Amino acid sequence: MSVKDAVANRFEELLKQRNIKVNELANISGVTPSTAYSMLDKSRRDVSITTIKKFCDGLDISLGEFFSTPEFDSLEQEIK
Repeated sequence: MSVKDAVANRFEELLKQRNIKVNELANISGVTPSTAYSMLDKSRRDVSITTIKKFCDGLDISLGEFFSTPEFDSLEQEIK
């Protein structure tokens, strides 16, 4: 699994847990809905850490909480 997929999966999980739609996440995070949708689009290659931080702020969680999951811990090294 790629880092991008792990980020998208984590946000999808958090949205489902909190019963929040993507548009709502965008609104509470102060970003455009297109940014939120593109973050979840698996064909998009990169998401900035600043955007991830804004979404975490909107969900009232820290970056540490966001990334502290077995899914992130088990990612393969990017440098081979």
